[in-house]
Amino acid sequence: MVLCLVVGVAAEEWKPLWEGDAPGAPRPPKGTETIGDGWRYGHIEQPQFVFYPAHEEKRTGQGVVILPGGGYTILAMDHEGHDYAKWLNERGISAMVVKYRVSGDAKHGYQYPVPYLDARRAIRTMRAHAGEWGIDPKKVGVMGSSAGGHLASLCATQFKRSFEAETDDEIDQQDCRPDFAILIYPVITMGPVAHGGSRNRLLGKNPEAAMLEALSSEKQVTNETPPCFLLTTSDDGVDCRNSLLFAAACREHKVPVTLHLFESGGHGYGLKGKGTVKGWPALLDAWLKR
Repeated sequence: MVLCLVVGVAAEEWKPLWEGDAPGAPRPPKGTETIGDGWRYGHIEQPQFVFYPAHEEKRTGQGVVILPGGGYTILAMDHEGHDYAKWLNERGISAMVVKYRVSGDAKHGYQYPVPYLDARRAIRTMRAHAGEWGIDPKKVGVMGSSAGGHLASLCATQFKRSFEAETDDEIDQQDCRPDFAILIYPVITMGPVAHGGSRNRLLGKNPEAAMLEALSSEKQVTNETPPCFLLTTSDDGVDCRNSLLFAAACREHKVPVTLHLFESGGHGYGLKGKGTVKGWPALLDAWLKR
């Protein structure tokens, strides 16, 4: 009963990213969306967000757009979304948890660029509301875990791309480049060490070589990529070389990058690291203060 009450309260706080239907794919019938254990959302009907404002007396001016993971199939909204937002709030940082469009059913049409359209829109939404939300528009970052980390890496590398599907309203006139990126056990590459499930869900089973290249974020880093924080472990089911490839690309292009590679911890732990990665949030706390 308690879980149902909590979910009910959270549902009332969701706000749409777009007025009317979102671009890129038709909206599924009402009632399609599902919520499983641990606030695992599936078959998203409408891209939305929940805003977590930092307490006014503690505000740093920073804002973070949070993209939960889930293999571009579901969204692990609790431990890779709401938990992060509350942790950031404790440090004076406002946060936005994004329910971007994903589904385990290809018929919804949520392959690239649909999730990326939602992520870009979320960054722009935070900037558009920066004044009323107490956020410095030059301190807007993005944070993603697993497949959400891949989506965050797209935000950090492909912000100059344009899409005909995007609207021309005031929000979409905002800059979608994040000022920093936090990539937690991220999927990065679509190449040999890619996470196959995420790649197949985002690009289909037989993507063209050009698309694999374009969405391998380590190949899209430039000197305009913002500072990045990466966390991974050598026993992660998402091969740690995803993070290593991205960090090496940042080094090549003189992008400030912090990489933490631990011996053990697995995958999908959120703030509650296991093994040698336990306590990792203190490292992110120090990085954000810098």
